[in-house]
Amino acid sequence: MPRIPLTWLAEHAALSADASALQVATDLSRVGLEEEAIFGAQVTGPLVVGRVLDLVKEPQKNGKTINWVRVDVGPEHNEAADNPKDPQPGEERPSRGIICGAHNFEVGDLVVVSLPGTVLPGDFAIAARKTYGHTSDGMICSGEELGLGPDPDGEDGIIVLGRGHAKGLTGEPGDDAIALLGLADEVVEINVTPDRGYCFSMRGVAREYSHATGAAFTDPVPGVEITATDRGGIPVQLRDQAPLNGVEGCTRFVALEVQGVDPEAQTPRWMARRLTLAGMRPISLIVDVTNYVMLDLGQPLHAYDAKKLVGPIVVRRAQQGEKLTTLDDVERTLDPEDLLITDAGGESGDRVLGLAGVMGGEDTEVSASTTNIVLEAATFDPVSVARTARRHRLPSEASKRFERGVDPQLPLAAVHRAAQLIVEFGGGTIEHRITDEGSVAEPAPITIAIGDAERLVGIPYTAEQVRGSLEAIGCEVAGGPADGDAAAEDTLVVTPPSWRPDLTIREDLVEEIARLVGYEQIPSILPPAVGGHGLTVAQRSRRAARRALAEAGLVEVASAPFVAESVHDRLRYGKDDARREAVRILNPLAEDEPLLRTELLQTLLPVARRNLGRGEESVAVFQRASVFRARTAGGAAPVPAPAARPSDQDLEAILGALPAQTGALAAVVGGASGPDSWQGEPAPWGWADALDLARRAAAAVGAELEVRQVERAPFHPGRAGELRVATADGDSLVVGAAGELHPAVIKEFALPARTAAFELDLEAVIGAAPAVVRAVPVPTFPPAKEDFAFVVEDSVPASAVEAAIVVGAGDLAENVHLFDVFTGEQIGAGKKSLAFAVRLRSTEGTLGADEIGAARKRIIAAVETAVGGELRA
Repeated sequence: MPRIPLTWLAEHAALSADASALQVATDLSRVGLEEEAIFGAQVTGPLVVGRVLDLVKEPQKNGKTINWVRVDVGPEHNEAADNPKDPQPGEERPSRGIICGAHNFEVGDLVVVSLPGTVLPGDFAIAARKTYGHTSDGMICSGEELGLGPDPDGEDGIIVLGRGHAKGLTGEPGDDAIALLGLADEVVEINVTPDRGYCFSMRGVAREYSHATGAAFTDPVPGVEITATDRGGIPVQLRDQAPLNGVEGCTRFVALEVQGVDPEAQTPRWMARRLTLAGMRPISLIVDVTNYVMLDLGQPLHAYDAKKLVGPIVVRRAQQGEKLTTLDDVERTLDPEDLLITDAGGESGDRVLGLAGVMGGEDTEVSASTTNIVLEAATFDPVSVARTARRHRLPSEASKRFERGVDPQLPLAAVHRAAQLIVEFGGGTIEHRITDEGSVAEPAPITIAIGDAERLVGIPYTAEQVRGSLEAIGCEVAGGPADGDAAAEDTLVVTPPSWRPDLTIREDLVEEIARLVGYEQIPSILPPAVGGHGLTVAQRSRRAARRALAEAGLVEVASAPFVAESVHDRLRYGKDDARREAVRILNPLAEDEPLLRTELLQTLLPVARRNLGRGEESVAVFQRASVFRARTAGGAAPVPAPAARPSDQDLEAILGALPAQTGALAAVVGGASGPDSWQGEPAPWGWADALDLARRAAAAVGAELEVRQVERAPFHPGRAGELRVATADGDSLVVGAAGELHPAVIKEFALPARTAAFELDLEAVIGAAPAVVRAVPVPTFPPAKEDFAFVVEDSVPASAVEAAIVVGAGDLAENVHLFDVFTGEQIGAGKKSLAFAVRLRSTEGTLGADEIGAARKRIIAAVETAVGGELRA
């Protein structure tokens, strides 16, 4: 996000004398530049100019020598803590006593003094304190302590404003040093949308400030003197033989040489200060000037050491396997789509100098010994730069601007401005010959009717507002009433300015008209609510399922749908498991997570692990989100060209390659089910809880789950159940699974012992729920409670026995609950005992003994007939 120092902005736009950062941010927000942050002055309090009256060097026991200094800080401030207004012998006037460890100043020098109450950068507050046997009543400041960087004269130590009045900044004891050094600068940080790349410069923001306030705007570009007019500079060849989308990677390349620069020249303090306020670190004069011009005008520049450069410079695409060590000391393997800057300095005559528009290489970078430089300013294709920066994970200040579009008319003015600054502060001469290869395409004109703005925005705009707004942003407007052409008076032909590549269609112009006339002119009218019944059945069901789990004590979480290829093995999926058919993303956010999840537990288990890693002792989380399955094995969706509408065949292929997607609900529970109390430790979460939670969620949407034992990864083979719902044709559909996780999976994700989980295809469960929910009358007669224990084969699921009990009880069955499962020698090998509690109730009267007995017989007979079960004695 660009940072805008107000004093810098004031060079291009007429700010009022009392303009504050808050007011400037408010003004810019009216034209769509939103405030991100406001940074006040870095130094506050009494920071003043002082004159050294006396200096006594005092050696210390530790070998260090300190200075006991008497400083005149003006009549208003000369009140020393240990010498109130009383002159010392040899003093001409009252002063303050200050301890200082620097030695680059002498008696008579003007220095910068921070008095008690001053707050320096880093929230460093100054106060009087006892040290080295004296009360130091303030501090004599260095450039580093004030956030100004090192001394431009190369001296270490405090700032010396002047010796007598022979050099340096003017000032008298007691003068405000904050204003003198420009330390009162306020900074506004703004958010720039991708279509407003020109606002990544002081020039662009000043233009927008002018639109917002009507303040006079002074464009710095016309004021740059173009001195190098002869062609024949360093040879440059544009050889983009593999343009992306038919667009050449480099359409203009300007190079200008500056010779005889003083390698020891320092960046002027004011420039270093501005760079720091704008968020950049001062490095050296040459680098700082290129950064300063980029921030000021918006044109990224690159400086080469001319002695290391071997012409010609060639702009081309990379070859397979080429490598480059960039300025961040990282060796990068290049892609054939990367646009490169090369020269003939390699062993084979071809050397890569940098990634065009992104970052240069170390072979030709400027150094402390550089005296001759070549300045580069070019126009690169935004798409090519953006892809290269993302491919190499190498965002830079240059790429931020190039990928949003840079004014193609800027390169010539930018290199001259940079060259002139370098010569001004570092000496040298500007070569009279210049390289300017390529051409600048004129923006395409756009036809717009005057009434289009009103038709699209919905409020009336006058012809003067339409034309005036377009001319204010730099457009050339032809036609309309102003030109006296009656036949075309309602139509304008608008040519956008070179710095607005985002203006390509009529609607773009309408947006600019609405923006400049004022968004506040557009009334906020809430649309009337569409008649209906509120949320759909599916929406209510999803909310009900989530609410049921939250009420059971679980916490809802969110996880990204991206997973690594290793997750399938970590969850112990079989080689032929359909859940391995994952969709691969061509441009993933992270290279190590290129797949879309096929099961919600694939991303929910890492979330559980992360929570436990943050100090939690148990876990109870759930999530409702989408899962994806590939429709075609290994098939990628075609990518149509953006120049024309895709054909019907392309659209069909794209739709056919889209993954199958459904909404899932999953939960993971492990560890203690609640906090410790005086009653003892709470019971741990277990597989039965996972089944119960799945049933709760299904019941919340009106469905009932049937559970059958199953072996399914990632669950424990003997403690997991397959979840089914009944279908309209009387069959059942598998909608998920629940149970205890496999011990290996628990170990893999570092979860508590016997952690359990469930996952449901929530959309399928909602679809299986009855469309009509019938009200059940409140019973008025007492229930009859009967217990049954049936011995069945070990392979018979409990749900089958439960279903038989319901059939046998008929209309009297109110509730059937499995409360015990027993196996052992008493039952016999291969058999198990299932105990059910059955609640019987009649709507017609109290059940008598005969009716209850008849119901028992029907239940026993039904179980025997359905599953071969015998009543256990």
